[in-house]
Amino acid sequence: MKKSFLLRLMNFWPPYLGAGVRVKNMSKDMTHIEVEMKLRFWNKNYVNTHFGGSLYSMVDPFYMLMLMENLGREYIVWDKAATIRFENPGRGRVHAIFDLNQEQIQKLRHEVDIAGKIEPHFNVEILDDNNVLIAVVDKTIYIRRKDAVKPSL
Repeated sequence: MKKSFLLRLMNFWPPYLGAGVRVKNMSKDMTHIEVEMKLRFWNKNYVNTHFGGSLYSMVDPFYMLMLMENLGREYIVWDKAATIRFENPGRGRVHAIFDLNQEQIQKLRHEVDIAGKIEPHFNVEILDDNNVLIAVVDKTIYIRRKDAVKPSL
């Protein structure tokens, strides 16, 4: 999928549009993505900080999308699990950066080819404009080859 189309699609995808999430930057090879979210009346909670669900949704799909694009069509990639740990109240603009490198991608491909399936973890930090840690999200991604015998999730 073309980067410019995907970037526009993500920014106008109803859950992101409604939450105020914006994809700021995406590398052509989808190994680097930057997202942000400003605090607005529709995404804040009772105590005037970022709603936890909005913080999580801001980072939810990106490692899965990055791996789908980089591993190729012969692999099945799904989000398996996630946890979010809140460290500080989020006020104002928050952002997150997702990075993968080709060495990581090749290592994952090799591990899947040997084991049939893997469930790697990826952490992403949500920071404010002063780089204060707001939350950490741990994502578990399920990856298997399409031609492998289907194990149970």
